[in-house]
Amino acid sequence: MTVDGKITTRNFSPVDFTSREDKLHLFRRRALADAVLIGHSTLRRDNVRLGLPKTDLCKARTTRGQTPYPIRVIVSNEGKIDNQLKIFQTDISPILIFSTTRMPKKIQTALREKATLHLTKSQHVDLVAMLQKLRSVYNVRTVACEGGATLFRSLLERGLVDRLNLTIAPYLFGGANAPTLTGLDKTFLPASVRCSLIDMRVVGDECFLTYRIYRRKRATSTIRTR
Repeated sequence: MTVDGKITTRNFSPVDFTSREDKLHLFRRRALADAVLIGHSTLRRDNVRLGLPKTDLCKARTTRGQTPYPIRVIVSNEGKIDNQLKIFQTDISPILIFSTTRMPKKIQTALREKATLHLTKSQHVDLVAMLQKLRSVYNVRTVACEGGATLFRSLLERGLVDRLNLTIAPYLFGGANAPTLTGLDKTFLPASVRCSLIDMRVVGDECFLTYRIYRRKRATSTIRTR
């Protein structure tokens, strides 16, 4: 995020204001996880594959007993997901989509050729149930959430985050319409979330921080992202 707490511009453009070191930092964090999680709105805007560069990261994963690439997980309430996004053009790892029966039948048919669908009859995705299924069915122990802010806030509100990796970039954006870590929602979190700094390093003008998040009692487990 910027010095004034913005994670993107008011137009929600893909993040391009951080350094190459930050991009590598993201890949290193992603490489440690069994699964990488992303909200549909962020996936649509950034159009990422959620893979890893051809470096020693994949080899290190297999050495640890992991698959070469993490499982890719998409969350969407409405399920209006374009099957032509870049993520569906690579078969490096399984793609799981957690959505609802609000997903149009035509889109369900198209996506089933490229991903495994987990659809519920509720209006919203139950994040607790999703994580439980990732653990019990797919043997996932560590999940890396890469956005967006709505998904992160939903996880945070429900006590489902235990660590935050945060890069402070040397810019100021200003304005009320550019989202912060918890999005554009003007309401407070249900309760303050306590963080403890466990690591910090400075590379050039950027500061890389790792916080431990102290979990509190979970609230309801739906998510508002589309």
